[in-house]
Amino acid sequence: MTESTGSDFDYVIVGAGAAGCVLANRLSEDPAIRVALLEAGGSDRHPFFAIPRAVPKVMGRVANLWGYPVEPEEGTGNKQEMWLRGKVIGGSTSINGLMYVRGQPADFDEIAELSSDDWDWSNIGPAYAAIEGHELGAGDTRGADGPLKISLPGADVRNDWHEAVLEAGQNMGVPEKADINTPDNDEGIGYNPRTVWKGKRQSAATAFLKPILKKRRNLTLITNAAVDTLLLEGKRATGVTLNDGREIRGREIILAAGAMASPGILERSGIGDPAVLEPLGITVRHALPAVGGNLLEHRALLMQWRTSDHRYSYNRDHKGLRLALNGIKYLLTHKGVLTSATFDMGAWVKSRPGLNRPDVQFLIAPHSLDFAKLGRTTEDFPGMSLVVYPLRPSSIGSIHITSTDPNLPPRLKPNHRDTPEDRRAMIDGVRAVRRFVSQPPLDKIVVEETVPGPSFQTDEEIIAAYDTFATCGYHAVGSCRMGKDEASVVDPELKVRGIEGLRIMDTSIMPVVPSGNTQGPTMAMAWRAGDIILRDRAKTQAPARAA
Repeated sequence: MTESTGSDFDYVIVGAGAAGCVLANRLSEDPAIRVALLEAGGSDRHPFFAIPRAVPKVMGRVANLWGYPVEPEEGTGNKQEMWLRGKVIGGSTSINGLMYVRGQPADFDEIAELSSDDWDWSNIGPAYAAIEGHELGAGDTRGADGPLKISLPGADVRNDWHEAVLEAGQNMGVPEKADINTPDNDEGIGYNPRTVWKGKRQSAATAFLKPILKKRRNLTLITNAAVDTLLLEGKRATGVTLNDGREIRGREIILAAGAMASPGILERSGIGDPAVLEPLGITVRHALPAVGGNLLEHRALLMQWRTSDHRYSYNRDHKGLRLALNGIKYLLTHKGVLTSATFDMGAWVKSRPGLNRPDVQFLIAPHSLDFAKLGRTTEDFPGMSLVVYPLRPSSIGSIHITSTDPNLPPRLKPNHRDTPEDRRAMIDGVRAVRRFVSQPPLDKIVVEETVPGPSFQTDEEIIAAYDTFATCGYHAVGSCRMGKDEASVVDPELKVRGIEGLRIMDTSIMPVVPSGNTQGPTMAMAWRAGDIILRDRAKTQAPARAA
């Protein structure tokens, strides 16, 4: 069922992204539970959404994007940056770089220490196994039969460059892994798992929503439904008000709008820090000062090199006649370079001796972007690129509304590299990259570093390179932090403190950043959240009405 505005649901889920689609799938499995899934955007029918290498195209579709301007600061070189999120069914999983990185077991054990055992690896590992339909088949907590289809770069796109990357990693002391997500908290290098299947993107909507939408009469998808505020009766949430004035009511509301949007919905509803709300004329319905704080984000530096031969690079395959031929090949076979995700290879390394687990991530690709053309195409000469970032930043930023108008952007302060630990990790990460690139046989393929370039050598120059050339990692978390402490926004069962009938499940609740890209952890945590919500329902609520 789609496009209904039914008014009496058991669960109203705000946001059809990574978390929302998973929750809609889990909660609607029981036909007696009525679920509404709200999405501010519309359909993902445009063919660009399905083509893995069309990321630059979908990231240019303004109608399908939320744009969050960053307040200029020293850590961004005092320049204006924009953080983008998906405004379409599937959310950011419909526009992202398709990397499927689980994070390390220790990440979830750390989350559990800050919240409860519900979130430790003994619970999250099985959640991963449940969601995954992995090309490699079943393994230690790896799933083979789940709805989310995951593949590795195929033989049709691999070349000598890929083998050189693997050898260089091993020569640096980083072991090759058939599955880089093996849950061992150890270093590794290998082919990146991607949310790509048979040459097409597997968004959260593709995997968890579309297969069930027409089969489950108890699940209602409402698109073009941007939420303005919560409906509150005293200290209980009873529904939401949309930007166009419509109201959707439910017994329980679950915000799954993401780390950028969920805090704003709370604040516009009068839930948050009085020091933020009162100057805007918002009546404080419940003081919760941590809303919009504890924002954590990766600062990702794209480094590039000229390589010796086009045999080691996709650059010429992404332009002109070759691009046209590759497009025809893709349309006919769903194979070739257009099936590649943003980065074919990945490495998780310890930037210095003595660490108990990797602290830096490399995402590595056999292509390089032409920044003279705003990165919309590859360079004319052969090249390779690598994104590097410290995995667990400790510098805390914030995001707060500046108006009661939901169409106006919030005040976003990343506060990048505020701590000495983050600056040290950024410097050590770049030095680790350069050690990696200098290893044989990669050293024979690389001709010269072009971005940021050899002039950035000292500690101060490397930090300046981050400020000048780096971007956000699109992995923001923490703005509605989960915790067992009373100062947290949500408790370990995802309930917003002080407000009944309201939960949050999205990246905003993560108290720390998982070690890598966030789409996989968000889906796994949402799957686990389904267990918690249904467990709570069985304990505290009367049996649901028949559908």
